[in-house]
Amino acid sequence: MNTRTDPPGGLPAPDDGQLTYVYAVGRERPAPHDPASRPAGVDGGPLYPVTAGGLCALVSRVPAETFGTSGLTAQLEDLERLEALARVHHAVVDAAFAEAPVLPMRLATVYLDDAGVAGTLLRRREEFDDLLGRLEGHVELGLKVYADPRTADAPAPDPAATTTGAGAGRAYLRQRQASRRSGRDAHRAASDLVDRAARLTRDIAAARVVHRPQQGRLAARPGVNVANEAYLVPRSRAGELRRALTGLADGVAGVAVEVTGPWAPYSFATAPSAQEGDGGEGR
Repeated sequence: MNTRTDPPGGLPAPDDGQLTYVYAVGRERPAPHDPASRPAGVDGGPLYPVTAGGLCALVSRVPAETFGTSGLTAQLEDLERLEALARVHHAVVDAAFAEAPVLPMRLATVYLDDAGVAGTLLRRREEFDDLLGRLEGHVELGLKVYADPRTADAPAPDPAATTTGAGAGRAYLRQRQASRRSGRDAHRAASDLVDRAARLTRDIAAARVVHRPQQGRLAARPGVNVANEAYLVPRSRAGELRRALTGLADGVAGVAVEVTGPWAPYSFATAPSAQEGDGGEGR
C-alpha cells in the first residue's frame, strides 16, 4: 500500500493536531508477548494497532504541523531529517516483519486519523490479503551495479601529451579518446553483468523489480549506478540468491556490485501491475 493522505486542502485540521502515520499492514493476530520490545515510532511516538476486516495496521501519531502537506514537503527536502525518518520507519517495519509477514508502507504514509486507516483496510481488504499471501515466506534482496572507469585499467599515458610542440595536441586528443573508450567499456561491462544476473536468478527469484538508478547523494558508492534492482525470493533460498550475485564483478574491470538484504519486501508491497515502471527509492 502506498496511499498517502495528508489533511486535504479545504478540510478542517484534525481536532488534536495529530495525524496517523502507518508503517506496515499485516493480518490481525494476537498481540506480541512483549510489545515493549518494539522500537518507538517517528519522534518517539508509541506504536499501536488499528484493526479492521481481519487486517492490522501498525501506526503511531505524528504532529499535523510537520506531517501535513507543507510540513512534510519541508521534511523530505531536508536530507538529514529524511535519513532520520527512514531509519525509524525501517526499524519499525523490520521489527514487525520479524514477527509476521507484513506489507511495508512507503515512507511518510499518513492519514487524517485512525478511522481513515480502518476505512482503507476494509476497502482494500481483498488486495491486501492477496499481497500478504503472495509475500508470505519471502524476503527481498537488492542488487546495485556500478560502472566506475577509474577502477579499470587506465590507458598508458602518452609521453607526448606532457610535452609542448606540434605533436602535443594530437597526443592530448589520443589520451582523451582512450579515456572515453575506458568509460564506455565500463558501462558496457556493467550492462552485460546486469543481464547475467537476471539469467542466474531466473530460477531462484519469484519476482524482480527494476528501480530507477540512484544518483547524487543517494548513490552509496563511487561511479555511476547502472542498475538498481530488487528480487523477491523464498526465505529458504535467500542465501542461494546472494551467492549467485556476490562476486559477479570479480575480475570485471571498472564494475562493482552491491548485494543488500534480506529484509521485508518493500519493493513488492504493491500489486504486480503497479510495480511496472516503478521509480521507487530502493534500499
